[in-house]
Amino acid sequence: MNKSLYLGIFFVGLMSALMCCKKKDYPLTKVTPLEMDSIAANYYEQYLKLYPLEATAQGDSRYNDQLPINIDKDFISGEISFYNSVQNQLKKVDYKSLNDEDKTVYDVLDYMLKDKVERYAYHPEYIPFTQFNGLPLDFPLLGSGQGSQPFKTEKDYNDWLKRMEKFPQWMDAAIENFREGMANNQVLPKTLVVKMIPQMKAEEIVSGDLEKNIFYGPLRSFPKDFSSEQKEKFTVQYRETVSKKIIPTYLKMAEFLEKEYLPKSRATSGIDALPKGNEIYAYYAKSWTTTNLTPAQIRKTGLDQVAMLRAEMEKVKKQVGFTGTLEEFITSVKSDPKAMPYKTDKEVLDAFNGILKKITPKLKTMFSVTPKTPFEIRQTEKFREASASAEYIPGTPDGKRAGIFYIPLPDPTKFNVTSAMESLFLHEAIPGHHYQVSLQQENTKLPKFMRFGWFGAYGEGWAHYCETLGPELGLYTDPYQKMGYLSDQMLRAVRLVVDTGLHTGTMTREEAIKYFLNNIAYDEAGATAEVERYMAMPGQALGYKIGSLKIRELRNKYQKQLGSKFSLAKFHDEILNQGGLPLDVLDRKMKLWAKKQ
Repeated sequence: MNKSLYLGIFFVGLMSALMCCKKKDYPLTKVTPLEMDSIAANYYEQYLKLYPLEATAQGDSRYNDQLPINIDKDFISGEISFYNSVQNQLKKVDYKSLNDEDKTVYDVLDYMLKDKVERYAYHPEYIPFTQFNGLPLDFPLLGSGQGSQPFKTEKDYNDWLKRMEKFPQWMDAAIENFREGMANNQVLPKTLVVKMIPQMKAEEIVSGDLEKNIFYGPLRSFPKDFSSEQKEKFTVQYRETVSKKIIPTYLKMAEFLEKEYLPKSRATSGIDALPKGNEIYAYYAKSWTTTNLTPAQIRKTGLDQVAMLRAEMEKVKKQVGFTGTLEEFITSVKSDPKAMPYKTDKEVLDAFNGILKKITPKLKTMFSVTPKTPFEIRQTEKFREASASAEYIPGTPDGKRAGIFYIPLPDPTKFNVTSAMESLFLHEAIPGHHYQVSLQQENTKLPKFMRFGWFGAYGEGWAHYCETLGPELGLYTDPYQKMGYLSDQMLRAVRLVVDTGLHTGTMTREEAIKYFLNNIAYDEAGATAEVERYMAMPGQALGYKIGSLKIRELRNKYQKQLGSKFSLAKFHDEILNQGGLPLDVLDRKMKLWAKKQ
């Protein structure tokens, strides 16, 4: 699932005054009665006021004109006060008297609040964005007319003008925060900063040409019912704002990064090099995996998984009669004609539809509750396929827009099935992200913070677990498809080794790239981009494999414990029926479920 856009994630105490800048503007109010549904609903209502871009992404248009400076010290101080106020309300709840569903809601909200407060102890605001994620990278897509910001009415066009007006303030705050990070020796690696500078100077962002600049996208596709006067008015206003505010703001950030920040950036790769770096990484590992596993435990799991998967790959190598080393085999499958059987776009799409047709009868034995949201397989549009990867875009909660599995096909003759065709479908489409996200969004009994929430260890863990269902669904019988599945599993195992290696100082960037290439069929540019992603987001890459292994562990445990009383369909339904959960909360939930069986 495309998380740099989705990446996504989530107040009762703050009034809308929290949009202001002074600490004294943050009045705290009490919510009564102190019932879980009331606390949860009020929490999320206030949260969306603080993070209006998340409201926009969900189709909630109430705050489409707002862009708070959420990296500002006073904003953060008020945000922490707000989380603490909700925690105080939770303390007044009689947990033992709650039913099982409300206990889960309590546990999730309690976990989130504690995690958010703890995160600020490590000053993430000192690094307000990286080459991989952050508002300066998301803002152009929002303003393009192709993202979640709507451009259908006059109000929509005015809303975005107001957001653009506030963007320079956010960027100025980012520069101040970067400077504070420099003063506290909390800076990014040099190899990442050199990637950020050209991003700020990209032609589609800083070009004055109406046809080239992404921020002029809404002017190139006005709604059909706009009058010539409306079009003229917005053309003038957008040109003025983009040319005088947006473009100079990006160029100012590029100059700051190049002349001031780059010379102060660090030569090291991992977060362990920062003051309290090991403590910071232990937090991120805990936060991203939603467990109490230590980096050392996670690293050992990764090494064990890599060894097991290499042994499985050796079997496939032997099956196809390859006589070289495993590393040579991993490299050779990238160009093996037998792994590229397709001639046309239609043949590839038909093959994906064939996977769905093949697994559908068996899915009925694995799931008794399935989404109402329709599902489609589509080829990625030509204008974006060159830089796109396969992805799942969720449908709308009302089912009016289908969940879509997009597959880019710049050249169908080079589409390689060892790029994990069958496991890719199980992960991104059915039963992976489509079942998980759709069932979560459709469940109106859930509080909104859970209906639209996201925990990577759960969401990506579920999708990664679904890949392991292939043999039960009649897949991976072809050795090249099996190799694709093993490669997908290997990617997530290697992440455990590389992420922990980088951020505990036991692996340099160069060593991490070499290890990556020895185990996964990527080219050097792809491997470098992956490793630098882990450098930019310590711990983020750990959730996939840890989540998948947790779900498999629970399945094995309760299959053994319940014997003939175990139903795989009921187990899967229970895993999915309350949406994304921290893994430790999922563990408690499944323990209660098992008792009832």
